[in-house]
Amino acid sequence: MRYDHICHWLFDLDNTLYSPAAALFGQIDERMGQYIGRLLSVGPEEARRIQKAFFHEHGTTLRGLMNDHGVEPAHFLEFVHDIDLSVLARDERLLANIEALPGRKLIFTNADTPYARNVLDRLGILGAFEDIICIRCMAYWPKPDARAYEILTRDYAVEPEAALFVEDTARNLKPAKAMGMTTIWVDNGSERGNHDAHPSYIDLTIRHVGEWLDEVVAGLKEAA
Repeated sequence: MRYDHICHWLFDLDNTLYSPAAALFGQIDERMGQYIGRLLSVGPEEARRIQKAFFHEHGTTLRGLMNDHGVEPAHFLEFVHDIDLSVLARDERLLANIEALPGRKLIFTNADTPYARNVLDRLGILGAFEDIICIRCMAYWPKPDARAYEILTRDYAVEPEAALFVEDTARNLKPAKAMGMTTIWVDNGSERGNHDAHPSYIDLTIRHVGEWLDEVVAGLKEAA
């Protein structure tokens, strides 16, 4: 695959730039369960059922809580992202490879910016990215809602035909591909990552972002 036309490198954050084995979502899930339990006065099992139903139907638990219960987003995000990030370690190889990519490097995530900055800083790659397009930036419309991608291209001057999007949740690549982006699916076993996966909107399937970037950067250097 050729990458010399790519000027906008878009990366999802969670379970994409680090391994799902870090289990950050396990911590976040627990916090979401606590939040829902308190909000709706339900036990842990029912809270988890509600949380997963919202996630599968709306793309994020937050969107479901906003639609059905009028939850204030900032309060929810601050609560659920108050987790232990010490399981993450600096990734110098990832930093070097992202910095070596020509053009703009952007984070495109359903998380919020404070959390994303904390994760990127823990990985040692925060400075490699020009900007973070987060759930707040997207007016709380989560991937794969088409409105999130419209905001991305309109407000952040991302040209779809010159953009590449790396994501562990396959269905989030479908709107990107429809706009003309090159799509890379990180098939690494993350929760629901393979849901609705289809080759019609996935240009390349990889297992590990770091290993794939080794090849990309080497190929770009050789072509230069």
